[in-house]
Amino acid sequence: MKAVQFSRYGGPEVIEIVEIDPPRPGPGEVRIAVRAAGVNQSDWKRREGRYREFEETIFPAGVGVEASGIVDEVGPGVSSTFVGDAVFGYGEATMAGRAVLTHWVHKPDDLPFKIAGALPVISETAWRSLDELCVKSGQTLLVNGAAGGIGSAVIQLARIRGITVIGTASLQKHNYLRELGAIPTTYGPALAERVRQLAPDGIDAAIDVAGSGIIPELIALTGNPAQVLSVADFSAEEYGAKFSRGPPKEPERVLADVARLYSKGFFRLHIEQSFPLEKTAEAQIVSAAGHVTGKLVISP
Repeated sequence: MKAVQFSRYGGPEVIEIVEIDPPRPGPGEVRIAVRAAGVNQSDWKRREGRYREFEETIFPAGVGVEASGIVDEVGPGVSSTFVGDAVFGYGEATMAGRAVLTHWVHKPDDLPFKIAGALPVISETAWRSLDELCVKSGQTLLVNGAAGGIGSAVIQLARIRGITVIGTASLQKHNYLRELGAIPTTYGPALAERVRQLAPDGIDAAIDVAGSGIIPELIALTGNPAQVLSVADFSAEEYGAKFSRGPPKEPERVLADVARLYSKGFFRLHIEQSFPLEKTAEAQIVSAAGHVTGKLVISP
C-alpha cells in the first residue's frame, strides 16, 4: 500500500510516498481502509523536529494521527466493532492506504468521511482546553487564532456551554467567526484596546491556538496567568500560563459527543481543501502558512 513517511527531520522535501506492507492491528485496535486523514500543525512540527525533546521519533516515521474509514481487520479483544463498520478516531501513520486506530467511535451516517477524519484532534483539544481552564457559563473567553480547526471547535463547544467568545482572525474571516457564534476582532497592534471595548467587564480566560508570541498580552487581559492556556506556544509555561498537550483524555467520549452534536446541527467543520496522498507535502506547506479556515484533509 502507499503511505507517507519521512526518514529525517527537515522541510517538506523530506516527505516521501512509499510502498509498504499494511500494518496489523494489535490487541484492542482496528485497521481501516482510510477514507480521509486530517492535516494538523503537529504533523509538520513533528517532521521539522520540534517535538524531539519530549517525543521519540523512530525513522522511517509515518505521518498523521487521525482518520476515518472502513474497518477491514479487527485486533484481539475488540468485540463491539466489526469488519465493514464506518469509524473515525486516533491512530498512527494515518496518511496511508490503511492505518491502525487505537481510539475510535462509529461514524454516524450523516457525518461525511472527510469531516470525520478531521474531527478527532481539534475536538479533543478544544474540549480538553476548556476543561483545563474551567471556563464556566456566563464567562467571556478570548481565542487567539479562532478561524482554524481548533479555534473553530473551541468557539462552538464554548458557546454550547454558555460562554461568550471573542475570536481573533483576519478581517476576511470575521463572517465565518460570526457564523460559529463568536464576536470577531483582528489580531495585531492594539489588540488589548479592541478586546476591552468588546468586553468592558473583562476577559475571564484566553486560549492561544496560533502560537504567535501573544502570551504576555493574554495574561495582561485576563489578569491571571493561570487563566491563559496555549496549545501552540511551548513558552507559555515560562510566563506562568498553561501549555496543553496530549495524549488525548477520554477520546472516545469526546468523539461520540461531538458526532452527536454534528448530527443535531450544533457543530460544524469547514474543510478548506482536500489533497490526494501524493500532495501531502503541499498540504503541510499550506498548513504551516497559518491561514487555513477550518481544516485540510488527505484523501488517499
